[in-house]
Formats: sequence, structure tokens, C-alpha cells
Amino acid sequence: MGRAVTSPETLPTAHIAVDHYSAVHLAAETARTVAGRCRLPGALPDQAAVVASELASNLAKHASSGSLFIQPLPLGGGMEIVAADRGPGIGALQQCLADGFTTSNTLGAGLGAVKRIATALTIRTQPGAGTLVCARLTEPDAAHPADQEVGAVCLPADREELSGDACAVVDQGTTRTAIVVDGLGHGPQAAEAAQAAIRSFHRAPDLPLPALLTALHRALRRTRGAAVGLLRLHPGRAEYSGIGNVRVLTLTPLDVSHRLTGQPGIAGLNMATPQVRSFPVPPGATAVLHSDGIDQRWARSPSAFVHRLPPLLLAASLAHSHRLSRDDATVIAARPSQRLP
Repeated sequence: MGRAVTSPETLPTAHIAVDHYSAVHLAAETARTVAGRCRLPGALPDQAAVVASELASNLAKHASSGSLFIQPLPLGGGMEIVAADRGPGIGALQQCLADGFTTSNTLGAGLGAVKRIATALTIRTQPGAGTLVCARLTEPDAAHPADQEVGAVCLPADREELSGDACAVVDQGTTRTAIVVDGLGHGPQAAEAAQAAIRSFHRAPDLPLPALLTALHRALRRTRGAAVGLLRLHPGRAEYSGIGNVRVLTLTPLDVSHRLTGQPGIAGLNMATPQVRSFPVPPGATAVLHSDGIDQRWARSPSAFVHRLPPLLLAASLAHSHRLSRDDATVIAARPSQRLP
């Protein structure tokens, strides 16, 4: 049975605030480093640097409150560079995607080069509201990244190098299992707890959710503990089991539903018998799993633009616009796997 996994220990998403043109060089070097960590061969690390440089330059010239998120793909096999802003939007997107198109007055300069280099490019823009761009680069023989309908962002609290949050996603056949861990507090000890949970998760991600949560509880006993949310996606439906303040909901083009949070307690310290709650995931719906570092108020009345975002852009949008910077923040947005049984 096919299976794609993230690394047993996860690093936070590289987040670059593009508020000055000096961020362009940092973006390029960060992308090159992440490509090396993903073991992308040949010229791909340099190409990743070009993509990051083009996207950062665009943000520096034309946008406001711009950010880049650079990280390995949630299901492995490559990397992604996501640009998010609250700028003017792109009025003539198809024109901007033509290779060689450039203008000092239009957000979108350099997108033609990004489209040519990237294995997959996804863009959503709304004039007057902002733009989201995701460029994915993969190994030559990897599954096409557009098939990975998963987005994830994990950020440490401000002034922290390590994140007390962590996340992972595993595909096994048509089943997709995701975990978000929020170590108690933040800093090195919270990060230690989060990584212990991720290692335990990867040992047996296919266990029934109550057994998996119990195994995580045992693995966290020598740590300060954590809140944990487990989400299992099947075609047309989902299961959720959690302990502590990790939330899940479904987002469709029309509404927000199935808002759930974990049972009271702390994994590793005190936990009641795990419960599983099931809910439907209709075609086109996205399940969102996030720690309390993402302000839960985002789901009260998201804009029509947010309702229509694909998972790989939705996670970045929520992290960019609704992150509570004083806390670690993690969000996974995913749809059921489209693999054939």
C-alpha cells in the first residue's frame, strides 16, 4: 500500500516578512537551503532560489504586509514557496503569467518565470484584497504536487527559534491522516513535547484514532505534555479525535460547519478515554485542523474569497492573516485523498 510521509521530526515553516527589498536575498537563500534539505537534485535548489527571489521582489515592489512561507511539501517529494499579501491584487493575471512580462506598475511581474520553473503553480487573487501564490517544485519522479490537496504552515511564536507546535500528514491508500500538536507553553520544552508526539505518530499512523491518541499520551509522559488533534479523512467523510485545544472544522464554498475541539485534558499528563467524532466531507469541502495560535474568530464569517481557496493556499492565508504572533501557530487544510483504492 502506497504511503507518503513527512520527516519524523519536523522543522517550523520558514517565514519571511517581505517589508523591504533586503528580504529578497534572504528569501532566495532560504529557498536554496530548504531545497537542499529536501534533497532536490541538480539545478532545482538554484531554481527554487529564483522562484523565491521573483515572488519576494514582487511583494517588495507592489504589495503590503507581504510574507513568504517556504517549506517541504506536506506529503514529501519536494518543496513549496507560498507568497501571501494584502496588496492591490492582480488585475490582468493571464497577461502577467506570460514569460518575460514585466511592468513597474503591476503586481505579477516575474510570474511568467515562476510558472516556467515551478512543477505546479496555483494563484488566487482578488483586486483590492490581496494575492496568494503557491509554487511547488518536486523531484523528477515524484507524484505531481497538484495531486497533494494539502496545505500546512507551522510557525514559532515571535522571538522563538523553535516551535512548540508540530504537524504531519500521512497517506495510506485512500486514507489521509493528519496530526497537529501544541506543546504546553512554547520554547524548547514545548518543542521537545511536540517532536516526541510526531515521532510516535509516525511509528503507527494507521492505528484506530483512539489507540493512536493513547500511544501519543504514553509517548508524552516524560515531557511537559501537549494538546493533540488527529484528523482522518476518507472519501466523503472524516473522523476526529483530540485532547486539548486543537480545533477542526469543514469549510465549503458556502459555509463553515462541524466545529469541534478536543476533550479536556493534556496528552502526557491527564487524558480521559479518547472519543471519535465523525462528520461528512462533501465534494469540494476542506477540513481545517489548527492550534490555538490561529485566532478561532477567522471562522465566524470568512470572506467568499477565503471560502473558495484550495487547501494549499488556505493554510497560508489563515497563518498570514489570523496568526496570534505571541504563540506558536499551526494549521493544516486538507481534502480527502483522490488516490484510487
